[in-house]
Amino acid sequence: MLFGMGTVFVFLTALVGITSLMSYIVNNWFPEDPDLEMDGGISLGLPTKVDPKIVQAIQGALDQHRGR
Repeated sequence: MLFGMGTVFVFLTALVGITSLMSYIVNNWFPEDPDLEMDGGISLGLPTKVDPKIVQAIQGALDQHRGR
């Protein structure tokens, strides 16, 4: 039992170490382009104004749901 637990411990330690090393290497070889950083605002391209017919349909559905 101790051998199995030791094997799992060594495997997980090696996995974490190799993953960290790989991350370090990738970040050194391919650094992030500073021009691609966002300015803090997220634009999804969604319309800012909703069609009144859609608002009316949603309101009708809510009223019907609450009326149950």
